[in-house]
Amino acid sequence: MYNVGQSGLTFWAPNINIFRDPRWGRGQETPGEDPMVASAFAVEFVTGFQGSRGGREEDDGLMLSACCKHFTAYDLEKWRNFSRYSFDAVVTQQDLQDTFQPPFRSCIQQGKASCLMCAYNEVNGVPACAMQDLLQKTRVDWGFKGYITSDCDAVATIFEYQHFVKTREDAVADALKSGMDINCGSFLVRNTESAVKQGKVGEEDIDRALLNLFSVQLRLGIFDGDPRKGQFGKLGPKDVCKSEHRKLALEAARQGIVLLKNEDNFLPFREDVVSSLAVVGPHARNISNMLGSYTGLLMCTYSRIPCSPKSLFEELQAYVQMTSHAAGCQDIPCNASDAFHEAILAAKNANYVIVVVGLDLTQETEDLDRVSLLLPGKQMDLVSSIAAASKNPIVLVLTGGGPLDVSFAQNDPRIASILWIGYPGEAGGKALAEIIFGDVNPGGRLPVTWYTESFTKVPMNNMNMRADPSHGYPGRTYRFYTGDRVYGYGHGLSYTNFHYKFLSAPPKLTLLKSSRANIYRNRVLRDAEGLASLDIAEIEESCDSLKFRVQISVTNVGDMKGSHVVILFSRAPRLIQGTPQKQLIGFDRVHTFPNTSIETSILVDPCDHFSVVNESGKRMLVGGGHVLMLGDLEHIVSVELN
Repeated sequence: MYNVGQSGLTFWAPNINIFRDPRWGRGQETPGEDPMVASAFAVEFVTGFQGSRGGREEDDGLMLSACCKHFTAYDLEKWRNFSRYSFDAVVTQQDLQDTFQPPFRSCIQQGKASCLMCAYNEVNGVPACAMQDLLQKTRVDWGFKGYITSDCDAVATIFEYQHFVKTREDAVADALKSGMDINCGSFLVRNTESAVKQGKVGEEDIDRALLNLFSVQLRLGIFDGDPRKGQFGKLGPKDVCKSEHRKLALEAARQGIVLLKNEDNFLPFREDVVSSLAVVGPHARNISNMLGSYTGLLMCTYSRIPCSPKSLFEELQAYVQMTSHAAGCQDIPCNASDAFHEAILAAKNANYVIVVVGLDLTQETEDLDRVSLLLPGKQMDLVSSIAAASKNPIVLVLTGGGPLDVSFAQNDPRIASILWIGYPGEAGGKALAEIIFGDVNPGGRLPVTWYTESFTKVPMNNMNMRADPSHGYPGRTYRFYTGDRVYGYGHGLSYTNFHYKFLSAPPKLTLLKSSRANIYRNRVLRDAEGLASLDIAEIEESCDSLKFRVQISVTNVGDMKGSHVVILFSRAPRLIQGTPQKQLIGFDRVHTFPNTSIETSILVDPCDHFSVVNESGKRMLVGGGHVLMLGDLEHIVSVELN
């Protein structure tokens, strides 16, 4: 696209903010609620996206420039009287270091991102693009080499919405002197010159910003002459929508679909049994609803148009010729039941029924948060009406990026199976049909907790991750949430069953003698029961010696092959106030065959996975028994610090 003038080489992605609140309209853009997953996603995205110019890992050149966004603690669009442009995210040091910062640190340190975007919101009273201490920390402590951009017009908000400064020139000066290099929008174009004339911005500030900006352009090869004569010069429109790209889109959709419920192994369908099929719902024939926000690039002709997409209805019809469709609702908001009768009639006339409902961008998107976790409008009534009219139990398919309270469906025996497809992309229809008819075994897992509707009583502007029972605050995400849930983090069923076994994991870990010899300077902290903790910053030289691999056996005890995501959690001794209930260590997707075992291993870094951030924001290695959790299995690793 760059070679034919349709695009630049710098892209503002990935979005690695934590999906902290289920109502957040942009949660769909993120990897979910877990900082470990967000960190891993950031590294994979950036390293794959930026590639290398010159073909060697040690080369400083870039194929493309990726940007970690939005720095930091950004996860509110518009909720009640709160707007992202003026919202002050009041975050504890514990939550900042434990939850919000890890993805950005990984994106920079391991991913080597060449861009960082500062957010609209304030953090503890300071605009994100004027947080000199945090922005400089990325360069000094994390080794960031790249440019820092504001979100679009985020410098203007410093003056216009947040009233953090008295003049426009002060906003420019604060942002530039804090470390921002370029503003998305026209605010710097209109106000920097006067800021220089007033002595608020110096030549050294401009030089530093230009150095960071041009350094990335040089690494991209923008000044190397005609791009068509360069390393990637032969790429063009012919390379878009090639077969390998379409196969990848299909595989991504297959892996992402989550089977939430499957009573009495109702799915998969057998083609010889399903003589007729009714597909109900306003999503079923709407291709755009499969794509989500920021699909492609609005300025890029070739990426805006998906590769020969087909609707969910079309792909299901490929399996059952006698397939009918009835919308039931005129649109996703579904504010009227006028079209229910047509859908009910279609359900009565069909052998089996699939109902497709959920969210789209009218319900969740940038600048739009939800107020409810229930299905929009009368969608719930539509589902229940179809379930009552159908000859057989129905299949419910849910779309959208945010969690939904579908307790009514989970508890209704007339709704045998529930699938969540999210925004599955151009090949989502084919992937869904393959799973429903058993050509593919579902193996996806939920990247977020699905809360009940009662969670909407929790103020969205409360940034605290930890629960506070004394004030009736339940906490957030699987790591800290203490309330009711519809489905837990990592939930996902299969058409087969799996058994786990720990093959090897150490029963005990002890710091090396060389480290223990200097233990006096490491200020070992002990609680009333004698459990110890050590500041990770003071024992970093010993961390590598503590690492180990957990060897795991996974046995497919069913009669269908399929992939399966192995998830390993840990639970630390509750020595430190605010210790997570459990936290993710690692995961791996394995491909299994019936009645066959396969082995995998997950690396455990105790300085990371057995540590807990204290209330001062310091990461502490905690002594005592740490529990490795694999499904229903548990294994205790005792960490000795004395």
